[in-house]
Amino acid sequence: MNKRVKFYIINIIFISLVIIFSSYSVSFCAYPKLIKKILDVFDNLKEYLVAIATPVAAVAIASGFLMQKFSFGDEERLRNGKKLIRTSIVSYAFILALDLIINLIQGLIK
Repeated sequence: MNKRVKFYIINIIFISLVIIFSSYSVSFCAYPKLIKKILDVFDNLKEYLVAIATPVAAVAIASGFLMQKFSFGDEERLRNGKKLIRTSIVSYAFILALDLIINLIQGLIK
């Protein structure tokens, strides 16, 4: 046989085995202990990050506003205040979007 034909036959067999075994995942075990623990860790991590990030973001935004308010015309303090507000809002939005990312990872694991 040609090397190319052997390669295609092996690939077809491998892909068909992957499809067959992936469709019967419910009958083997829907949630093995390791997968269940990983999913629980992702949920706990998400909850802790949101719980910690909310007050930190509020303090950063408030300090950015205060920095702008009490800059007394200093351009560098104004820029630093705006930068602090912008980065804290973007960081907090990313942490809130972390829920979507974790759900995507959980969907891929299932």
